Amino acid sequence: MFFGETAINLDAKGRMALPTRYREDLEAACGNRLVLTYSAFDAGCLWLYPEPEWERVREQVMALSTFNSSHRSLQRRLVGSATQLEPDGNSRLLLPVTLRQVAGLEKRVVFMGMGQRFEIWNEEILMQRRIEEEKEIQEKASSEMAQLVL
Repeated sequence: MFFGETAINLDAKGRMALPTRYREDLEAACGNRLVLTYSAFDAGCLWLYPEPEWERVREQVMALSTFNSSHRSLQRRLVGSATQLEPDGNSRLLLPVTLRQVAGLEKRVVFMGMGQRFEIWNEEILMQRRIEEEKEIQEKASSEMAQLVL
C-alpha cells in the first residue's frame, strides 16, 4: 500500500527520481516493472502502476462494452496511452514526452502514493485543485464520507 507525497524536479530529459522509500517495495512487488498512463479523471495528472496492479485494471477497463462511447474513451485514455517503464541504474523514470505534455508536467511535480498506484501531478495544478477541493468538501461530502471517523 503506497502513501505519502514527494515534490520532485524533472530533469531536462523528462526524468524523475523514484522516491527512495518506494524502491524496495516496488522491486519486491513487480521487479520494477511499471506502467504509466493518464489519469482517468484529472487533468494535470498521470497514474503509475506496478505491472501486476496495472494488469488487473487493464482487464477491467477492456471488459467494458465498446458499444458505449464513454467506455471507448476510457479505454483509449488508460489502455491505449499506457507505456511500460523501468527505472534506470540511477532509479530514474523517463516520462514519455507525449504523456508529460498532455498532463502539463514541466519542472516541478508531486509524486503521491495512492494505495495500489501512484499519481504524478503538475505541482501548480495540484495546489489549485487542493484549494478548490477544500472549499467544496464540506458541501459535497457523500454519506459514506460523513460516516468516516478521521
